[in-house]
Amino acid sequence: QVQLVESGGGLVQAGGSLRLSCAASGRFDELWDMGWFRQPPGKEREFVAHIDWSGRTTYHRSSVEGRFTISRDNAKNTMYLQMDDLKPDDTAVYYCATGNVFTREIDRILYWGQGIQVTVSS
Repeated sequence: QVQLVESGGGLVQAGGSLRLSCAASGRFDELWDMGWFRQPPGKEREFVAHIDWSGRTTYHRSSVEGRFTISRDNAKNTMYLQMDDLKPDDTAVYYCATGNVFTREIDRILYWGQGIQVTVSS
């Protein structure tokens, strides 16, 4: 099994920053891609960002492009999401994911973290 544990969430004012981390363990393979999804209150889970195994190729949804940056440190089996200029619409439970994240299809993801709350106040 693979374990993914998120950290770094919390409450922040609009315009502020947070850095999410996702630590992978167990049978995690550093050759797997990774990414972040989020589920706003009352809405479906949505794709946020993807990073390939090397960390050289990334993709962010348009609404966070220029504000969020995904990265990973394979030596630490850890992925990050730097979130700057946060907006109230970014309020959601954020989920770490690995395996088939490039598809952006929830049903094809191999492993999920438990999720972490991010709340942005106006």
